Amino acid sequence: MLTQLSIRDFAVIATSELEFGPGMTVISGETGAGKSLLVDALGFLSGNRADAGMVRHGCARAELAAEFDLSDAPVASAWLAEQELDDGAACQLRRVLRADGGSKAWINGRAVTLAQLGELAARLVEIHGQHAHQALLSRSAQLDLLDATGGLQPQRAAVAATAGAWRAIRRQLDALTERGDVADRIALLDHQHAELVAETLEPEAVAELFARHRRQANSSALQAACDKASVQLEGDEEQPGAAALAHGARVALARMLDDEPALREVDGMLEAAAIQLDEALAALARVRDELQADPAQLDALDRRIGRLHDLARKHRTTPGELAGTQAAIAIELDTLRNAGEYEIELRTQLDAAHAAWRADAAALARARTKVAKKLSVEVSTLMDTLGMAGGRFVAELEPRTDDTPDAQGSERVEFLVSANPGQPPRPLRKVASGGELSRIALAIEVAALGGDLVPTMVFDEVDTGISGAIADVVGRTLRQLGGRCQVMCVTHLPQVAAHGHRHYRVSKRAGDGVTQSALQVLEGDARTEELARMLGGADVTTEARAAASRLLADTD
Repeated sequence: MLTQLSIRDFAVIATSELEFGPGMTVISGETGAGKSLLVDALGFLSGNRADAGMVRHGCARAELAAEFDLSDAPVASAWLAEQELDDGAACQLRRVLRADGGSKAWINGRAVTLAQLGELAARLVEIHGQHAHQALLSRSAQLDLLDATGGLQPQRAAVAATAGAWRAIRRQLDALTERGDVADRIALLDHQHAELVAETLEPEAVAELFARHRRQANSSALQAACDKASVQLEGDEEQPGAAALAHGARVALARMLDDEPALREVDGMLEAAAIQLDEALAALARVRDELQADPAQLDALDRRIGRLHDLARKHRTTPGELAGTQAAIAIELDTLRNAGEYEIELRTQLDAAHAAWRADAAALARARTKVAKKLSVEVSTLMDTLGMAGGRFVAELEPRTDDTPDAQGSERVEFLVSANPGQPPRPLRKVASGGELSRIALAIEVAALGGDLVPTMVFDEVDTGISGAIADVVGRTLRQLGGRCQVMCVTHLPQVAAHGHRHYRVSKRAGDGVTQSALQVLEGDARTEELARMLGGADVTTEARAAASRLLADTD
């Protein structure tokens, strides 16, 4: 349940702190005063997109925050715990919109994405805008509403999953059958595979081949480098090398080791160095002996590497990846040679997936039939209450003629209505009267709420197009709904406003060339005065005040 809403520098609202309680809260005000800004603020806190124009003129940013009591929101509490954003029995949503268009959001003081904000808000508040009935004209929206009313989302998800599995197998089968006559393909792959098998393609062998080629191609330079290094280590008649110098240094220190013990550590180092230098000389000699230039071997290596490069270009890869290419060709060859058996297996899987979809779709259809009958009765009853006596609503299920697995199931729904007795039901989208459509939409919305309510329901002038006694019935209906969840209703009708447990008035004033909206809670005479204004206009008469008092008395 929404307990507090804080608004700062949002549109024409400078600052406002509102507290809410259970039941039905109504919000009224003159045309253009900004009644729907509260709904806009909640929408913004629900993750809706907003532009920089929502920041009050001359301000750097707009700030909005909403506090919720989670005692009636177990689904939201579970989501918060799953996301590790929970913080006790309360929850705060906060969002800031900068004048440059940037936006940030927080849940319980922790930064979140707009998607996360929207996911949580959908579990806390549901907003029915004054044009929300337009969405009900879409048959896909009608099907979504029917499933949501009956809590059929798990069954629908199962149908979507089996339909998806069927489509995946169908794609595999199509890809297999689209190949047509595979004989030519098999012949080509056989030739390519034979070319690759003729070569040694393991990555380690290919790397060693290129290393041998480099050694053979550079054998002369390598021999010269080894000779030069050997001279520098071993020395010659004119100048001793590093190894001879190391040995000579040991001889020079040998006589002094007893006189200075610290020299023994130096001698150990020189001994280790001399040993390493001697081993280096021996290794150089071995390498030098093995570096024999062999033009025939180099030519053979050139030819092998050339073949690898040719194969790599043909298959658009690198020599080191040819082994993977060979494996892939082998797999495709095996698949093609066993295509007949594979096709039979795929068709068996396809039939099984189709049967699974039919079973899930049939179960969903049975559940939808029950929900449709219940919804039809409840909406028809509400239509009668809302001044369309004898009117009838039918949620008609139409089986699809195509048996192809569909994620939405094996049927579609069409909402049919007859606003007057004796008239056959017609599609809702063809109802001409805006007032009738508003009332029918309200009846559908109320009936479709089901038992699993979002804790806070917001209705933004859904009473548009009605008046008088019907408005009173709408008010009573919303007040009854307020006994099941928290209801907030923006209204211009006194008959609806009178049924609220609490009443806020939005007013606007101009000062210093700036228009601002302000909100105040109405109680006692102030509320009577507002209802009288709604009844009679700007000039409130004694008769209007009396009528307003009667409206309030009738709701007690």
